[in-house]
Amino acid sequence: MRRLPGVLIVEDEPAIAELISVNLRHSGFRPVWAMDSITAQAELEAVLPDVILLDWMLPGESGLTLAKRWRAHPRTKTVPIIMLTARGDEVDRVAGLDAGADDYIAKPFSTKELLARIRAVLRRRAPEQDAGLVTVGDLSLDASTYRVTFQGQLLKLGPTEFKLLHYLMTHAERVHSRSQLLDKVWGDHVFIEERTVDVHVKRLREALGDGGQMIDTVRGAGYRLSAQTVPAKQA
Repeated sequence: MRRLPGVLIVEDEPAIAELISVNLRHSGFRPVWAMDSITAQAELEAVLPDVILLDWMLPGESGLTLAKRWRAHPRTKTVPIIMLTARGDEVDRVAGLDAGADDYIAKPFSTKELLARIRAVLRRRAPEQDAGLVTVGDLSLDASTYRVTFQGQLLKLGPTEFKLLHYLMTHAERVHSRSQLLDKVWGDHVFIEERTVDVHVKRLREALGDGGQMIDTVRGAGYRLSAQTVPAKQA
């Protein structure tokens, strides 16, 4: 029997949660509802979902706080998070992305758009399997085992950062505009803003540590991954 993708809905408004749940079930997903941070944490500890729909405003801890905590924890680090919120200003969207969210959707939203975004983050989560091992300078990426190393040290990357790095490494030394990266990495950029690319590049650089210097910002053009050698740390 085919396994249905699990979606944890963290939403304190029962009517909204039920509407989302019904549409998810009809579309081949397995929804689980948590109405606050305590219940959500318990559900996560019991079964790890494939996607988390996380409301910003919750009783107790906010969705922003939860997103930061789950991104920092090894077990939940790679689970895609879509923020649901009535806060639609750019500063709030950026705050949500900086907290670790993979996508952001403002209320009110159509269930059709929400389903499209869920399918999109699930596609981005899966690493490309056909490229094998890619090496640029001291940086290596193995798509078949989802491993990234820099100067021999294993690194931990989220699913979107992994796919972004995979694309940059397989197209090293080329300059890629934000719109090109949205098209090649996200693939469904009608739902994603170009600012999202900057947030994920920043997150990728941080995950790479010293290797982050290999990603150049080309002013007015975009980003480029260069094979320049980064000095090794002294013992």
